[in-house]
Amino acid sequence: MLDHASFLQVIGNSPLISIDLIVPDGHGHFLLGRRTNQPAKGYWFVPGGRIRKNERMNDAYRRLCDVELGLHNLELADATLQGVYEHFYDSNFAGVAGLSTHYVVLAYELPSTPIDLGALPPDQHTDYRWVAPVDLLEDETVHHYTKAYFR
Repeated sequence: MLDHASFLQVIGNSPLISIDLIVPDGHGHFLLGRRTNQPAKGYWFVPGGRIRKNERMNDAYRRLCDVELGLHNLELADATLQGVYEHFYDSNFAGVAGLSTHYVVLAYELPSTPIDLGALPPDQHTDYRWVAPVDLLEDETVHHYTKAYFR
């Protein structure tokens, strides 16, 4: 794992690769969380996170499902790749002025999954909700990068 200063150098010089988790409830709604961290702090966003150096994609997917959703032993092969996206932010996780963040995002839709919103971890999101695509597309508090998954 990189120290803080080294990770800031990476952010300043290369894109990060991440997996976003598009989580359906089986009734036409999708899970969103209000982000607690930069970039996109305060916006409603799908759960997800970075792939670590030397971490296989399936391992990253399983870790993110566990950490972000409390779901254990899920396999990437059971999810559906919705596309590859690019996210560009003028900010970064550390709040360092003038340091932008660039993500290459692999967006995967999970199989319909029952999730208790009250049991979700509060580390990355302050609140969670289930939202229909038609509603999230009209909601200005939903980040435009999340909206792109539903257009």
